Amino acid sequence: MRDRPNAVMLFAAGLGTRMRPLTDTLPKPLVQVAGRPLLDHALDLVHGAGLTRIVANTHYLAEQMEAALAARAVKAVHEPVLLDTGGGLRNALPHLKRGPVLTLNTDCVWTGPNPIECLCNVWDRDRMDAMLLLIEHDNAVGHRGSGDFFLSDDGRLSRGKGMVYSGLQVVNPDCVRDVQKRVFSLNELWDLLAARGRLFGLIHKGGWVDVGRPSSIALAEELLEFPNVRD
Repeated sequence: MRDRPNAVMLFAAGLGTRMRPLTDTLPKPLVQVAGRPLLDHALDLVHGAGLTRIVANTHYLAEQMEAALAARAVKAVHEPVLLDTGGGLRNALPHLKRGPVLTLNTDCVWTGPNPIECLCNVWDRDRMDAMLLLIEHDNAVGHRGSGDFFLSDDGRLSRGKGMVYSGLQVVNPDCVRDVQKRVFSLNELWDLLAARGRLFGLIHKGGWVDVGRPSSIALAEELLEFPNVRD
């Protein structure tokens, strides 16, 4: 059964420490790339895929972030204490309702086929509890770490310095409750799902830039201006 997702959680609560000094007075999702906030680039993907239930978490400079979300008809869920990605998702589940959920980092820029559409088209809840969109390491522009996962021929993921996690996934929210912590990273959930053979991946067939540092803004703007170079 495909069970196409219709809900997305945008991660927008972080401190943006790598993006300083731009984030000394501005939440990272409101940093501009090509004249528009990163938040709007993320929402382009969400709206382009036809998703209608959109939630974002807030913490750092929350008043600014919540005003921006309200102007874009996005439900804000405030975290007085940062809960990390896994805890933040679990905290937002009452607003996302039942069914599979997409989670999307708001500090990336994409070109090529809509990555949300690509995940939704292959998501299969009978086989999967999470499906992560991946970037081939050599195409992970702006990313300074090693790879995160190996992708097997059947689409299952295991840990290793291979593909880079893009910041976008589909996940069965029922599994989030399997981690018995209030504050935790999605990495802990993925390790559980990988051990069960329920963690899958898909490679993005387009361009991608990790806009985590000020130096990456120019890289993202170059990608948007000349998308065919990397698509």
